[in-house]
Amino acid sequence: MTIRVVRLGSPRAAGEGVRIGTVRRPPRGVPKARYASDDWYDVWYPNLSPTPELVKLALSAQAEPESAQAKKDWALFTRLFRKEMAAPDAARTLDVLAALSHGADFAIGCYCADEARCHRSVLRALLEERGAAVA
Repeated sequence: MTIRVVRLGSPRAAGEGVRIGTVRRPPRGVPKARYASDDWYDVWYPNLSPTPELVKLALSAQAEPESAQAKKDWALFTRLFRKEMAAPDAARTLDVLAALSHGADFAIGCYCADEARCHRSVLRALLEERGAAVA
C-alpha cells in the first residue's frame, strides 16, 4: 500500500487507487464530469495546495530554474509552504494521509511538469517525514 505522487492529467498507474488533486483550481476547459475519466483527479482537495501568493512565487521559480533568483525563490517557497502545511488542519490531513498509506493505495498530485519545482515535492517530503509509504 502506498501513496503515489503524480502529475495530474498523466495516465494512471495500475493499482493507483483514488487520485486526489491538491491544486488551487480545477483544470481549465475540462468539464467536471471528465475530471476522473481524463486522469485529472477523483477528488479535489485544495486544502493541500499553496495559497495564491505562494503559487505565484513557485511559478517565478520555475521560469529559469537554474538562475540564482529562481533558487532563492524556490527556497523561500519551500519554507513558506512548509509553514502553511504546519497549520493544524493541514498537519492533521497529512497525518491522516500518512496513516492511510499503510492500508490503501492512492495518489496525490498537481499539474506542474517538473516535480522538483512543484509543491508536490514538498508534500512528498512532508508525508515521508510522517512515515508514509510513498512510491
